[in-house]
Amino acid sequence: MSRQLPPLHALRVFETAARAESLSAAAQELSITHGAVSRQIALLEDWLGQTLFVRQGQRNVATDHARAFAAEISAAFDLIGDAALRFGKAPQTRVVRVNAQTTLAMHWLMARLPGFHAAHPDVQVVVTTSSSADPALRGGFDVAIRRDPPPRPAWEPYDKQTLFMERASVVAAPSLLATLPVRRLRDIAKHTFVATQTRVGDWETWLAAAGVSALRPVRFHRFDHYHVSLQAVLDGLGLGIGCTPTLDRELAAGRLVMPLPEIQVDGATYVTLVPRDVDKSKPLRDFLMWVHEAAQAPASQVTRPDARSTSRGTRRKRDGSAA
Repeated sequence: MSRQLPPLHALRVFETAARAESLSAAAQELSITHGAVSRQIALLEDWLGQTLFVRQGQRNVATDHARAFAAEISAAFDLIGDAALRFGKAPQTRVVRVNAQTTLAMHWLMARLPGFHAAHPDVQVVVTTSSSADPALRGGFDVAIRRDPPPRPAWEPYDKQTLFMERASVVAAPSLLATLPVRRLRDIAKHTFVATQTRVGDWETWLAAAGVSALRPVRFHRFDHYHVSLQAVLDGLGLGIGCTPTLDRELAAGRLVMPLPEIQVDGATYVTLVPRDVDKSKPLRDFLMWVHEAAQAPASQVTRPDARSTSRGTRRKRDGSAA
């Protein structure tokens, strides 16, 4: 299928001008004349059939439509630049592309990445996220981090290694518990339960383990994605089911509290997936070694970027409960 692409040089000039908010600044950045910038933008406007810049006083200003278009063009140029770094032969090519499910990226990976950067300051880690409702692996990446996928042919091209298994219990914002304490199991019936459509059965599994399967809350709030549910719990909307080590940082910082830590159930198992045909560069090997060591490190090291991970065999413990 043939692509209908506008003139690429005109696109580059236009993106620079929209980002710089000045044709003169774009000319200076690109080392061309002001007139050359104007001609390339006129060429692109003719191709699109759409005005991109309008005159305001002494300046040419990008339209709202043009600014939105430029934002998407900038993202495309970033992808091209990343690909050129990865597939070029230059020795300074040191990029690792990681695709992780959104909640894990937000609450677990980002909290630990400073430790990797401290040990490997010359390696760039590019993180993209995906919804837990979309189990497919799309787009280019060197390593994906996923909840353990079910066996099927689609996963055969990947080398899989277990990262960690979550342990789940009730979590809440301290402000909510200050207003309506949970001192014993039956107190949770006074609360709203926050649930997630992509993690159906979390509450039922925990209530069964607690021996109170018939217990019902004041109400349920259900959200489509787990990271949205967690934000609702952080904001004090109700009690949720949260997991360690994913939420170690929030628990250690006191943003979340686990009021009944003695009642925990097994959560999801996360794995790393590496395409078998991907170039196993040294930066990728370093990242894989680091991320698996980070998964075994004590929660106390999360807030210490220079801390080195403990051995892979170390079992984390928090509040006297196995992670």
